[in-house]
Amino acid sequence: MKPKLGLIVSLKSEPREEIEKVKNLGFPTCQVSCWNPNLYTRETAEKLKQVVEENNIEITTLWSGFSGRHVWNFREGPATIGLVPLDKRKKRVKELKKASEFAEWIEVNSITTHVGFIPEDPNDPVYKSLIDVLKDIARFLEDRGQSFWFETGQETPVTLLRTLEDVEADNLGVNFDPANLLMYGKANPVDALDIIGEYVRGVHAKDGEYPRSGYELGEEKPLGEGRVNFPELLRKLKELNYSGALTIEREISGPQQIIDIKKGKKYLEELLRGIYG
Repeated sequence: MKPKLGLIVSLKSEPREEIEKVKNLGFPTCQVSCWNPNLYTRETAEKLKQVVEENNIEITTLWSGFSGRHVWNFREGPATIGLVPLDKRKKRVKELKKASEFAEWIEVNSITTHVGFIPEDPNDPVYKSLIDVLKDIARFLEDRGQSFWFETGQETPVTLLRTLEDVEADNLGVNFDPANLLMYGKANPVDALDIIGEYVRGVHAKDGEYPRSGYELGEEKPLGEGRVNFPELLRKLKELNYSGALTIEREISGPQQIIDIKKGKKYLEELLRGIYG
């Protein structure tokens, strides 16, 4: 089955404009991203559900960010991103569970997030305690009929594989972001599918470069202009019988973002025609 294309958009208290943007740009699916847990209200859920139904858009996952400070680099990132930082875990687990409730209201059955810089050493006490937290989250979501997707980025594919194995839950998956694997210097994305491909449930169509500094991420690029080998990546996803969405994520704002999204959509459509016919 040919993957559907999608677009990642932000959750807002008045969600109509964002969902209509998805429709007007010609996408049948989207991921809804939220970094403000205060938006997880019944009122917002009802508005989102209504506009999604009116526009016949499928929400493939709720991308659930966290409150508080986040620094997207190698110096402060390990202490500020995701569930790894010990001083932020309790609050962020509560926020994930609140996201789960919101997802239930909008009838979306998966939650996606960055877990953070998962330690490479499985004997690290931080790693061991993180596994216990992830087991609790997995159980909580399973009780609601939901799955938990790890967004690739801060960890190597083998560390992510180990984490999935150690949590030992049937409702775990991966939201595969090929650009993040490059921008964090963690893996060649095509090769990474050989390690974690069977767990991929969602894919971000995003491009980027390897880091040029030991402290800063690599640069995000428009689709087809970075180092991700999308023709080979899509062929490998086909071999894996991947049937989820390809969700375009362009992390800039303003008119150029829309220009790049339109170009990226055309680029992916041409590749998919060549691979799937």
